[in-house]
Amino acid sequence: MTIESHGHEHEFEPQYGLPERLPQDEKILWQGSPDWVTLARRGFHLYKVAAYFGLMLAWRAGSHLADGAGVVDALFSLRWLLPLAIAGLFSIGLLAWLTARTTVYTLTDKRVVMRVGIALTVTFNLPLRTLAAASLRRHDRDFGDICLALAGQDRIAYVHLWPSVRPWHFKRPEPMLRAVPNAQDVAAQLQHAWSAVTGVPATPVGPAAVGPAAGSRWQESPT
Repeated sequence: MTIESHGHEHEFEPQYGLPERLPQDEKILWQGSPDWVTLARRGFHLYKVAAYFGLMLAWRAGSHLADGAGVVDALFSLRWLLPLAIAGLFSIGLLAWLTARTTVYTLTDKRVVMRVGIALTVTFNLPLRTLAAASLRRHDRDFGDICLALAGQDRIAYVHLWPSVRPWHFKRPEPMLRAVPNAQDVAAQLQHAWSAVTGVPATPVGPAAVGPAAGSRWQESPT
């Protein structure tokens, strides 16, 4: 069973988050979307960008003060940079909000379905049998990221998945359920569903493990 990709069908979804209605013998175990605040912080690095702009503003104001300018003149020197910084941070927040609003992750007892994309919506079906490994990275407030490593020769282009993809894994992109609520519970449901489909018992990988290990490692990664 190979990975299926469906094109731009968001407006015509017969069932929320899915390209077609589920068969009668398949049921939804969990469905959710990224938390946009967590996504902005963790996925789009809002705090790091804010810190960068803060340093730039401080450096510019400080250099004017070092040259003998007054406080008012130093603040006035920020009249162009400050609006750019605000616009940049607002854009990141807006991108995170739009991404969360248009992304839907669905876990059934047979597959993981990812509806991703803002302007161009694409849906990916990932049969549980095609998953070789998974790992959970927990954040605060019970949110977390769940990475899915694909088995065999199945590939999905990094750009098609972004930002629902494990960062910096370009050669073998790994789909990622980003900033999902109750991530520990979702990972446990994924573990049990995978075991039920494959018939392979879920084998812990150390005390922090959350998923099965069938010749590969399903484990919890550090935050």
